[in-house]
Amino acid sequence: MSKIKTAFFCSQCGHESAKWLGKCPSCGQWNSFVEEVLVKDNSLAETEWKKNSAGKRDNKTVAIREVLMDKELRIVTPDAELNRVLGGGIVPGSLVLVAGEPGIGKSTLFLQLGLQLGAFPYSMSAVKRASGRSKCEPKESSHRKIKAP
Repeated sequence: MSKIKTAFFCSQCGHESAKWLGKCPSCGQWNSFVEEVLVKDNSLAETEWKKNSAGKRDNKTVAIREVLMDKELRIVTPDAELNRVLGGGIVPGSLVLVAGEPGIGKSTLFLQLGLQLGAFPYSMSAVKRASGRSKCEPKESSHRKIKAP
């Protein structure tokens, strides 16, 4: 099935727009937009998708006791409670999302953990911190609390 779509192109610079514009935002020319009809042929894409997905997968329900659990190598942290919550430690290459009320010590806990892991056989370059704040700067108060370098 084909889709018919119209687009407007600037005859001076080729800028594309979904609607007609009096002035091109790219080159600044006035009345330079011309309408062109675009035809997108989806029939090939649809048949390829159906061909590749048909009969390739054998969906079968499995009882939970039959699921094989592989032992994953984990980085055991010095904090026993954190290890317990993470299922035995941090899985290398994983991402741990920590959320909670403001001021309960998330930054302090993980700054402390990062410093402790840096002292372990793991290099400090393996410890990364990402923040959902508008600025990804370490909190000054967390550094003071644990006397970080």
